[in-house]
Amino acid sequence: MQLALLTNHKLKIANSLNYFNYFSEIEELFIRRRGRNLLLSPLDWALIESWQERKVPLHIILRGIEKIFDSVDLQPAARKRTVKSLLYCKEEIEAQYAEWLERQVGKNGNGQEVRNPESQVRSPKSEISAPRTQDSGLFPDDAIAAHLERVSLELKSAADKAEGDLQATLKKVANRLAELKGKSHAAEKLEESLERLDALIDESLLHAFETDALKGEIEKEIASYKNKMEREVYRRTFDLMLLKRLREQAEIPRLSLFYL
Repeated sequence: MQLALLTNHKLKIANSLNYFNYFSEIEELFIRRRGRNLLLSPLDWALIESWQERKVPLHIILRGIEKIFDSVDLQPAARKRTVKSLLYCKEEIEAQYAEWLERQVGKNGNGQEVRNPESQVRSPKSEISAPRTQDSGLFPDDAIAAHLERVSLELKSAADKAEGDLQATLKKVANRLAELKGKSHAAEKLEESLERLDALIDESLLHAFETDALKGEIEKEIASYKNKMEREVYRRTFDLMLLKRLREQAEIPRLSLFYL
């Protein structure tokens, strides 16, 4: 029993360190290549977490970012575009990830056929070259509708289990989601609304739960990183880890379109 508990504890620490490292390396590379003290936006952080949830390998994301900045650096000064967001790198990263997934088919080291580890990922051509309507923006309309329906159901379930102010907040957000589902929105505008609702939930979670013990646990798990990172990057990643655990504890989904 003690051995099992120790093993689970070590795995928990390892997973936390991997999670922390994933976010910090992406942001630090982006800031370094950007050449200015421009921190990532909440939208960019949602995008990173969606990659992390889908288990997109870190090296693919870093390579995609490097390739985009290398391409921009080669442009004449008069035509050079400014990379202000990770969204600028998204299509390149998705294309490289889809190619990587295709290479994994048939490779498991034992000569046995392996199915695509993420069959729902579209190929590079369908992800990048497919025409998009003006209303769909970054995401297809049917995918947005399915996502809103799913998170609405999960949010209502979480609200039924919650209490006090948190329950009131979740019901308020669920009502707002119902309004958004009934109207047509450009994806970018819809994402802004979902981002505000996610922030509302995060604030309510921090007030609804006692977080001192959880903060202490996270601090111990990532202590080795603290002196290796910029203070702001460390703080933002720490906060994200805390909120992730609180959401998991309360079974509350992320609303951002990057989780569809």
